[in-house]
Amino acid sequence: MQPTIGILALQGDFSAHKRAVERTGGIPVEIRAGVDFGRIDGLIIPGGESTTMLKLLREEQLLQPLIDFGQAKPVFGTCAGAILLASRVLHPEQESLGLLDLTVERNGYGRQIDSRIVQLDLEGQPVEAVFIRAPVIRQAGADVRVLLAYRGDPVLVEQGRHMAATFHPELTSDTRIHQYFTDKVATHSETLEKFANTSIR
Repeated sequence: MQPTIGILALQGDFSAHKRAVERTGGIPVEIRAGVDFGRIDGLIIPGGESTTMLKLLREEQLLQPLIDFGQAKPVFGTCAGAILLASRVLHPEQESLGLLDLTVERNGYGRQIDSRIVQLDLEGQPVEAVFIRAPVIRQAGADVRVLLAYRGDPVLVEQGRHMAATFHPELTSDTRIHQYFTDKVATHSETLEKFANTSIR
């Protein structure tokens, strides 16, 4: 299956995510209106500034459609997107979507000047992680699986159908993380289709 993956196109480098999805074999769609959610199998929320993104989601009447979508289908948040997916946000506290059982601290590694590129280990192979004013996952629930960690803190996690990264996988040529999400979306869609076909019978 070739899944259709939306990229929230309100802020951040959604074009880089779009290119990464294309390289994984997925079909990228820029999401700017509530009706767009009906066209996609999964969604990526890119980086940016989380409070600004919340403001834009409200202004464009996208907040509730996004929440409804996340209750049924996979969502992957990177950097600010990870903040939005968390159940609790610190420094300062702010509203979030609560789709992942995470406590996230905004700008946990410091200011823009403290941004960094590090090499991490993903299944025995190096992966480059670009941190830009990155949040830190301070606490992860029991059902959250840590896929990558940096200095003892989770930086790539999944819980059920959802994923979050505190870095920017779209800013490198390595598409393994996007491929992982594309495969997750495809599997979820196939499961829903089988369930629907069984119910019809």
